[in-house]
Formats: sequence, C-alpha cells, structure tokens
Amino acid sequence: MDNHSNLDAESLMLDAKKAILEEQHRRFQELQAAGMWPEAMQQLQVTLGCAADLLKDSVNLLESAVARRKQQSPPSQNLLPPPEDDQAK
Repeated sequence: MDNHSNLDAESLMLDAKKAILEEQHRRFQELQAAGMWPEAMQQLQVTLGCAADLLKDSVNLLESAVARRKQQSPPSQNLLPPPEDDQAK
C-alpha cells in the first residue's frame, strides 16, 4: 500500500472511531438526563476510553504524516530554524 492509500485508510479509521465516540457520548448524556447515575458513570468510563483511543491514534497519525513529510522534503526546504544552543546564551 502506498503512503497516500495508507493515509486514507488511517483517516477512515479515525472517522470511524470518532463516530463511535460520538455514540458513546450520546449514550452517556441519555443516562445522565434520565438520572441513572451509576450507569452514567460506567458509560462515562467507556466514553473516556474511546476518547483516549481516538486521541492516541490521532497523534500517531500526525507523527507518521510529519515523518513522511520529512522524508520527502530535502533538508534545504526545512522552514524551521535550527535549535538555539543553550550554552551560547
């Protein structure tokens, strides 16, 4: 699979996880509105787990995209200045 196809697949996976998170959050809100607090707290744990998973996967995707971009760009096109040497101050 080439990089573009891989990125598309990863994006679709993130979209699916976002939809799952939204559904879990909706369930939590329904339980909360119904005053079903023990069930709402259990659902909140599931919702937060989904959110953490989505966030972790999003960060991984961003890190992969940055790494691919760095591999494709010659060093002369790097727009960031080199880090300053703390000893020079």
